[in-house]
Amino acid sequence: MYPAYLRGAAHLQLHQGNDAAAEYQKIVDHPGLMLACPLGALAQLGVARAFLMAGDQAKAQSYYQKFLTLWKDADPDIPIFTAARAEYAKLK
Repeated sequence: MYPAYLRGAAHLQLHQGNDAAAEYQKIVDHPGLMLACPLGALAQLGVARAFLMAGDQAKAQSYYQKFLTLWKDADPDIPIFTAARAEYAKLK
């Protein structure tokens, strides 16, 4: 699943939201493979960012909520977590 995650990240860097969402969705669709890996949760955030980039705010908001629910007990000072919360707050 690492190649799919890296391809998703690359597509985000290239501002190709739909392609990024497709790559991250491969991970999201197989949660059993990512149980002990943080990339499973980070893929939720990747899908959220990809849908936001593609202009689908409703789907982006849904995936941001899923990510934030998965990380609800995380250290609040983790940079990616604070960034995700800020991005989600802008959607509301």
